[in-house]
Amino acid sequence: MITLGIDVGGSTTKIVGVENGQIRSPQCITAADPVTSLFGAFGKYIYDNGISLGNIDRVMITGAGSACVSGPLYGLPTSRVDEFLANARGARYNSGLDRMVVVSMGTGTSFVLVDGDSVTHLGGLAVGGGTLRGLSGLLLKTSDIRKVTDLAEKGDVRNVDLNIGDICREELPGLPLDVTASNFGKADQTSSREDIAAGLVNMIYQTIGSSANFIARNTGVTDFVLIGNMSLLPQCTSQFRRIAELYGIEFHFPEHREFRTALGAALSRRVAE
Repeated sequence: MITLGIDVGGSTTKIVGVENGQIRSPQCITAADPVTSLFGAFGKYIYDNGISLGNIDRVMITGAGSACVSGPLYGLPTSRVDEFLANARGARYNSGLDRMVVVSMGTGTSFVLVDGDSVTHLGGLAVGGGTLRGLSGLLLKTSDIRKVTDLAEKGDVRNVDLNIGDICREELPGLPLDVTASNFGKADQTSSREDIAAGLVNMIYQTIGSSANFIARNTGVTDFVLIGNMSLLPQCTSQFRRIAELYGIEFHFPEHREFRTALGAALSRRVAE
């Protein structure tokens, strides 16, 4: 028997099967609305994996779009899971960590403290993939994240960001000369699209990383697990490793991290019983 975990967004649905405690064939479907995305993901998943409805013991649904589901899916036992609980359970899977903060980077960003079996939503930022998409549309005339990250890889953030070294001759305590003093502090109308793209990605990750530092200082937690689509961008790992070095904290990048919320929903099955 297999348990399906489904993370329903506004237009994107992620689905994961869990069988005998193992992740099975995660998938993502995009459609014009949550209902179409949900049923498209469900149908494609069971077809691609040769799963009959009789082999599914329960469907666990989470995410902002899960409110569109008011009853059982295809007559199967169906339960809704709080998204922050799903984030916590999904991020904790095979992490080896008992105490951590889950950083879910999607359209915006949320921070969830996991301390043993205790789960606390600490808050969030209205900064994330939606910010990158919107500002890229305004400044780069494209909202295609893949194009934006390709541009960013060719850009040099030092051409648009003001660093400590631009305003100080000597390092400040705890602040090397190459640390950002002001995002886009050197940008002007002559800035290239590549440099602007690099600056946008840098600004979003630095905002999230600085927030993680404040959380670490207030909670004593130094392990942060990154999940969600924004954790997949090619700049993510190097950016957060630099932030980790600066603040003395650690960021973890789990396998299938874009599907961890759906996974956490599936792993919540035992709670629903």
